[in-house]
Amino acid sequence: MELTLPQRLQRYVGGSFERTVLLQKRIRQLVRGDAPLFDAELEHIDNPIEIALVEVERELVELVEEEEEKKPTLD
Repeated sequence: MELTLPQRLQRYVGGSFERTVLLQKRIRQLVRGDAPLFDAELEHIDNPIEIALVEVERELVELVEEEEEKKPTLD
């Protein structure tokens, strides 16, 4: 039996904060108009949450820490 999207999300994330953040960031990018990193139309996937999950499962995206803002130094 095929897992539902919520079941797949729960199984993949499994309480991992890093994976949750990665999915949230990628979903936000997709909603704002970024293109999927695979042919989602060919696979009949139009839900940004499912697209993001597939991208993460296929290791097409990874979480990169943002550089800390450079703080001015006092001389």
